[in-house]
Amino acid sequence: MSRIGRMPIPVPAGVKVELDGEQVTVSGPRGELSRTFHPELKIYQDGNVLRVERPNDTQQFRALHGLTRALLNNMVVGVTDGYRITLEIHGTGYRAELQGTTLVLYLGFSHPVVIPAPDNVKFDINVRANTVTVEGIDKEVVGRLASEIRGWRPVDPYLGKGVRYLNEVVRRKAGKTGKA
Repeated sequence: MSRIGRMPIPVPAGVKVELDGEQVTVSGPRGELSRTFHPELKIYQDGNVLRVERPNDTQQFRALHGLTRALLNNMVVGVTDGYRITLEIHGTGYRAELQGTTLVLYLGFSHPVVIPAPDNVKFDINVRANTVTVEGIDKEVVGRLASEIRGWRPVDPYLGKGVRYLNEVVRRKAGKTGKA
């Protein structure tokens, strides 16, 4: 039995879950998320708890059992607390600006990098600490967007310049002279 899949998902007060076959809609104080799941997995609400059951023990359904439960839990947490990822920008002249809801990054290219904010996602910038915070209700979208921002200028192991996650450990290399 899947250890993740068999865990119940608590539904806090103020969160409404609508089950319509394989379509699940979760709405809460921060917004609404909807997702379609595998039709053979049974999702049901027992009071203020969500549960997922699989039809048999084949490898496909064992894998989908834990995945479905994790995605449902992410939806419930997203509409109640939300998700937040903070990125640090290191390097001379590297900076970020907010123009309306659009993030503009200056990362040493000949042009600025413009990233528009998708629905239910918001950018926050701390100019003094040179950080960008990506905040939203969908864990998948927030993580993908943070990864895309980091992908524009990954951290250089020799100089330490670039965009990194907050508290990310970067292993520095000595370079040709052997100095660190």
